[in-house]
Amino acid sequence: MRLALGISYHGGAYQGWQSQLSGLTVQDKLEAALGKFTRQRVSTLCAGRTDAGVHGLMQVVHFDTQVDRTASSWVRGTNAFLPRDIAVQWAQVVPDSFHCRASATSRRYAYIVLESAVRPCLDHGRVGWAYRPLDQDAMLAAAAHLLGEHDFTSFRASACQALSPVKTLQRLEISRRGAYWRFEFEANAFLHHMIRNIMGCLVAVGQHKHGPAWIVDVLAARDRDAAAPTFSPDGLYFLGPRYDPHWGLPERTPAFDGLP
Repeated sequence: MRLALGISYHGGAYQGWQSQLSGLTVQDKLEAALGKFTRQRVSTLCAGRTDAGVHGLMQVVHFDTQVDRTASSWVRGTNAFLPRDIAVQWAQVVPDSFHCRASATSRRYAYIVLESAVRPCLDHGRVGWAYRPLDQDAMLAAAAHLLGEHDFTSFRASACQALSPVKTLQRLEISRRGAYWRFEFEANAFLHHMIRNIMGCLVAVGQHKHGPAWIVDVLAARDRDAAAPTFSPDGLYFLGPRYDPHWGLPERTPAFDGLP
């Protein structure tokens, strides 16, 4: 049978999602835990890879197995072998036609940024940092230029392996609660470092280093050097993919409401 799992994790201690020889990735820890629980080798596929230091609220994975357990047993049993900063949130049997990556209609991320003259301490690793005030109206005006289908080459890392730089940014929302800013992104897919590079530009606009229309020039340049420096991974959360309702999979976990 094919099983889908929803995974949450704090990415601070790991070298990203994707398995590496070091074994210090979220995928390595998950597959090791699944192997101990099932006493079989388990290989997983994920909905969206995350970089070192990036957190996941609802990463979705799938794998095929002959082990028959209840959904709650998969959750409790796997979590018993996982580090405390990684947890399976739910498990669900899915049809063989389901693919956690190919079946996703979009992917969602959130950036949490602390605006403060002093660097984060209690929130270290959990939030980004802007030490100068941010102008919400300017950032929203800049964000509007990014919505829709564009060639995002200017926001693409040199190591990006995507076949095409053309993506559709469906949603970019910016809100504030006290000293904390929340930037939410949703697109059909993202390029490597695309969100971190967009964030660098939005923060530059928010701090009046550039006007909102500068984003138009950055897009048109199709050149990474035209954009601002890549923003820190601190404060970046993979909120998870969206799927058509007929798959019957959760869209969020309780941790969604815990972000600032």
